[in-house]
Amino acid sequence: MTDRVIYAMYDDDDVLKDGAKHLVAKGVKVEEVFSPFPIHGIDPIIGVEQTRLGIFAFIYGLIGLTLATVGMRFFMIVDWPMNIGGKPNFSYMENMLAFVPITFEFTVLCAAHGMAITYFIANRTLPGMKAQNPDPRTTDDRFVIELRASQNSKFSAAELESLVKETGMVEIEQKEI
Repeated sequence: MTDRVIYAMYDDDDVLKDGAKHLVAKGVKVEEVFSPFPIHGIDPIIGVEQTRLGIFAFIYGLIGLTLATVGMRFFMIVDWPMNIGGKPNFSYMENMLAFVPITFEFTVLCAAHGMAITYFIANRTLPGMKAQNPDPRTTDDRFVIELRASQNSKFSAAELESLVKETGMVEIEQKEI
Protein backbone atom coordinates (compact mmCIF):
# COMPACT_ATOMS: atom_id res chain seq x y z
CA MET A 1 0.00 0.00 0.00
CA THR A 2 1.43 3.35 -1.00
CA ASP A 3 0.99 6.53 0.94
CA ARG A 4 1.13 10.07 -0.41
CA VAL A 5 3.42 12.36 1.57
CA ILE A 6 3.45 16.14 1.27
CA TYR A 7 6.59 18.07 2.22
CA ALA A 8 6.11 21.81 2.76
CA MET A 9 9.42 23.70 2.91
CA TYR A 10 9.88 27.00 4.77
CA ASP A 11 12.78 29.42 5.01
CA ASP A 12 11.97 30.75 8.50
CA ASP A 13 11.21 28.88 11.72
CA ASP A 14 8.59 31.40 12.88
CA VAL A 15 6.70 31.02 9.59
CA LEU A 16 6.86 27.24 10.07
CA LYS A 17 5.45 27.52 13.60
CA ASP A 18 2.63 29.76 12.41
CA GLY A 19 1.97 27.40 9.51
CA ALA A 20 1.88 24.39 11.83
CA LYS A 21 -0.57 26.21 14.13
CA HIS A 22 -2.77 27.05 11.13
CA LEU A 23 -2.74 23.44 9.86
CA VAL A 24 -3.46 21.92 13.27
CA ALA A 25 -6.31 24.41 13.85
CA LYS A 26 -7.87 23.21 10.57
CA GLY A 27 -7.65 19.59 11.78
CA VAL A 28 -4.58 18.49 9.83
CA LYS A 29 -2.28 15.95 11.53
CA VAL A 30 1.39 16.93 11.15
CA GLU A 31 3.55 13.81 11.04
CA GLU A 32 7.02 15.35 11.47
CA VAL A 33 9.00 18.59 11.33
CA PHE A 34 12.58 18.65 10.05
CA SER A 35 14.84 21.59 10.93
CA PRO A 36 18.56 22.35 11.19
CA PHE A 37 18.16 23.25 14.89
CA PRO A 38 15.56 22.62 17.60
CA ILE A 39 12.52 24.87 17.30
CA HIS A 40 11.33 25.89 20.76
CA GLY A 41 7.62 25.28 21.21
CA ILE A 42 6.95 23.16 18.11
CA ASP A 43 6.38 19.89 20.00
CA PRO A 44 3.12 20.89 21.73
CA ILE A 45 1.86 22.47 18.50
CA ILE A 46 2.19 19.29 16.44
CA GLY A 47 1.31 16.96 19.33
CA VAL A 48 4.64 15.30 20.12
CA GLU A 49 4.60 13.58 23.48
CA GLN A 50 7.11 14.60 26.14
CA THR A 51 10.29 12.55 26.12
CA ARG A 52 11.15 10.01 28.81
CA LEU A 53 14.88 10.66 28.47
CA GLY A 54 14.99 12.23 31.95
CA ILE A 55 13.66 9.02 33.50
CA PHE A 56 16.33 7.03 31.70
CA ALA A 57 18.99 9.51 32.88
CA PHE A 58 17.90 8.93 36.48
CA ILE A 59 18.04 5.15 36.01
CA TYR A 60 21.49 5.35 34.40
CA GLY A 61 22.64 7.59 37.26
CA LEU A 62 21.43 5.03 39.81
CA ILE A 63 23.29 2.30 37.94
CA GLY A 64 26.45 4.44 38.02
CA LEU A 65 26.00 5.16 41.74
CA THR A 66 25.56 1.46 42.47
CA LEU A 67 28.55 0.40 40.37
CA ALA A 68 30.77 3.07 41.94
CA THR A 69 29.79 2.11 45.48
CA VAL A 70 30.14 -1.62 44.95
CA GLY A 71 33.40 -1.19 43.03
CA MET A 72 35.04 1.11 45.59
CA ARG A 73 34.03 -1.13 48.47
CA PHE A 74 35.41 -4.17 46.70
CA PHE A 75 38.65 -2.57 45.47
CA MET A 76 39.54 -0.50 48.55
CA ILE A 77 38.11 -2.55 51.44
CA VAL A 78 37.73 -6.21 50.43
CA ASP A 79 40.25 -7.01 47.67
CA TRP A 80 43.27 -4.86 48.48
CA PRO A 81 42.88 -2.70 51.58
CA MET A 82 45.44 0.09 51.82
CA ASN A 83 46.13 2.50 54.65
CA ILE A 84 46.16 5.89 52.90
CA GLY A 85 46.67 8.92 55.13
CA GLY A 86 45.83 7.00 58.29
CA LYS A 87 42.28 6.22 57.18
CA PRO A 88 40.89 2.92 58.39
CA ASN A 89 40.83 0.27 55.68
CA PHE A 90 38.33 -2.16 57.17
CA SER A 91 35.07 -0.22 56.77
CA TYR A 92 33.45 1.48 53.79
CA MET A 93 31.19 3.60 56.04
CA GLU A 94 34.17 5.25 57.76
CA ASN A 95 35.74 6.13 54.38
CA MET A 96 32.55 7.14 52.57
CA LEU A 97 33.33 10.88 52.57
CA ALA A 98 36.62 10.24 50.78
CA PHE A 99 34.72 8.37 48.03
CA VAL A 100 32.14 11.12 47.32
CA PRO A 101 34.01 12.72 44.37
CA ILE A 102 34.54 9.34 42.69
CA THR A 103 30.91 8.39 43.26
CA PHE A 104 29.64 11.67 41.82
CA GLU A 105 31.88 11.54 38.76
CA PHE A 106 31.01 7.92 37.95
CA THR A 107 27.28 8.65 38.38
CA VAL A 108 27.52 11.54 35.92
CA LEU A 109 29.62 9.47 33.52
CA CYS A 110 27.09 6.63 33.42
CA ALA A 111 24.10 8.98 33.13
CA ALA A 112 25.66 11.00 30.28
CA HIS A 113 26.80 8.02 28.26
CA GLY A 114 23.55 6.13 28.83
CA MET A 115 21.48 9.16 27.74
CA ALA A 116 23.58 9.67 24.62
CA ILE A 117 23.30 6.04 23.55
CA THR A 118 19.55 5.97 24.32
CA TYR A 119 19.06 9.18 22.30
CA PHE A 120 20.90 7.74 19.29
CA ILE A 121 18.92 4.49 19.41
CA ALA A 122 15.54 6.22 19.89
CA ASN A 123 16.15 8.62 16.98
CA ARG A 124 17.77 6.00 14.76
CA THR A 125 20.92 8.07 14.31
CA LEU A 126 23.55 5.47 15.01
CA PRO A 127 26.66 5.49 12.83
CA GLY A 128 26.03 3.89 9.45
CA MET A 129 22.27 4.45 9.43
CA LYS A 130 20.73 6.24 6.47
CA ALA A 131 19.49 9.78 7.14
CA GLN A 132 15.70 10.13 7.30
CA ASN A 133 15.38 13.79 6.38
CA PRO A 134 13.49 14.41 3.12
CA ASP A 135 15.78 17.14 1.78
CA PRO A 136 19.48 17.74 2.48
CA ARG A 137 18.79 21.46 2.93
CA THR A 138 17.05 20.70 6.24
CA THR A 139 20.51 20.33 7.77
CA ASP A 140 21.50 23.82 6.61
CA ASP A 141 18.84 26.54 6.32
CA ARG A 142 15.42 25.06 5.45
CA PHE A 143 12.52 23.79 7.54
CA VAL A 144 10.11 21.08 6.39
CA ILE A 145 6.67 19.94 7.58
CA GLU A 146 5.73 16.38 6.62
CA LEU A 147 2.05 15.50 6.14
CA ARG A 148 0.78 12.00 5.32
CA ALA A 149 -2.43 11.49 3.38
CA SER A 150 -3.23 8.31 5.33
CA GLN A 151 -3.35 10.28 8.60
CA ASN A 152 -5.41 13.08 7.05
CA SER A 153 -8.01 10.95 5.28
CA LYS A 154 -10.80 13.49 5.83
CA PHE A 155 -9.03 15.81 3.35
CA SER A 156 -8.52 15.13 -0.34
CA ALA A 157 -5.03 15.60 -1.76
CA ALA A 158 -6.06 18.88 -3.40
CA GLU A 159 -7.61 20.21 -0.17
CA LEU A 160 -4.53 19.29 1.81
CA GLU A 161 -2.26 20.97 -0.73
CA SER A 162 -4.37 24.15 -0.72
CA LEU A 163 -4.30 24.26 3.09
CA VAL A 164 -0.50 23.95 3.02
CA LYS A 165 -0.20 26.73 0.43
CA GLU A 166 -2.02 29.10 2.84
CA THR A 167 0.79 28.78 5.41
CA GLY A 168 3.50 30.81 3.69
CA MET A 169 5.63 27.91 2.51
CA VAL A 170 8.41 28.34 -0.04
CA GLU A 171 8.28 24.97 -1.82
CA ILE A 172 5.93 22.01 -1.83
CA GLU A 173 6.77 18.47 -2.87
CA GLN A 174 4.63 15.33 -3.02
CA LYS A 175 5.98 11.78 -2.96
CA GLU A 176 4.55 8.30 -3.00
CA ILE A 177 6.10 6.02 -0.40
